[in-house]
Amino acid sequence: MKKTIYLIITILLFNCEDVIELDLPTANPKLVIEASLNWFEGTDGSQQQIKLSLSAPFFDSQVPPANNAIINVEDSNGNLYNFTEINNTGIYQTNNFIPEINQEYNLTIIYNNQTYVGTETLITTTAVDYVEQNDEGGFSGEDIELKAYYTDPANIDNYYFYQFETNIAQIPNLEVYDDQFTDGNQIFAFYTEEDLQLGDEVTITNYGISQQFYQFMDLLLQQSSSDSGGPFETQPATVRGNCVNITNPENYPLGYFRVSQAYQFTYIVQ
Repeated sequence: MKKTIYLIITILLFNCEDVIELDLPTANPKLVIEASLNWFEGTDGSQQQIKLSLSAPFFDSQVPPANNAIINVEDSNGNLYNFTEINNTGIYQTNNFIPEINQEYNLTIIYNNQTYVGTETLITTTAVDYVEQNDEGGFSGEDIELKAYYTDPANIDNYYFYQFETNIAQIPNLEVYDDQFTDGNQIFAFYTEEDLQLGDEVTITNYGISQQFYQFMDLLLQQSSSDSGGPFETQPATVRGNCVNITNPENYPLGYFRVSQAYQFTYIVQ
C-alpha cells in the first residue's frame, strides 16, 4: 500500500512540471543614443565618440547597431564637428572636438529620415583628493569599502557622476551626488564590493554633470536597483533623456547627450 501511495505521489509531482513560455509584449525598435563627450584631465579632448543602437527584445543576446546615421555637434561659437561611423559598428567618431568649460553644444542626429536633437553644456568637476579604505564594512563586517574624497567648490550648485570599475564586476558601479547639504565641504563617493581582495585595482572616474542629467540618472538608478523588483517589475514610467525627435515626437529616442569634464583615479586595494 505504501509503495502504491509513493508511486502515485511521484507521478503527480512529475505531471506538475510544465514548461512556461513567457509571451512578452513587443514594440517597434527605438533609437538608443549613447552620446557622452568627456574631456579627461591630461588630454586635449579632441577624440570623442557617440554610439547608436536600437532597442531589442529582453531575451535577445545582441543589441543591433544603428548604421548610416548622420551625426554632428555644433558649439555656440559656430564650430561644427562631424562624426563618422567606424566599420558599421554604430560607433561614430570625431578627432577635432574642442572642449570648453560652460560651452553649450547642440547634437543633431539624422537616422531613417528622422531628426533627433539635444543640447547640453560642458560641466566642470573636481578631482578625487584621496581614497580611504575600510576592511570591516558591509553586513558581514568583512567587506572592503572605499570612500573617494573630493572637495566641493563653495557657493556653486554642483552635481557629480561617479563610476567605479574593477576586473571583478562586469558592470561598473554608478552613483550620482549633489551638494545640497555639503556645499563647500570635503565629501566622498562610496563603493563596496564583497569580492574585493588585496591587490585588486579600482578605477574611479568622476564626471561633472548638469542638474538635468543628475535627475535623469538618479531615476534610472532607482529603477535598476536591487530593490526595484527585478526585470519583470512594471516600471512607473520610461525615463527619457534630453534628446527629442523633432520629425516625429511620438517616436522618442532613449539615452542621453552629456558633455563633461572628467577625472580618473586608480586605487590599488591594500
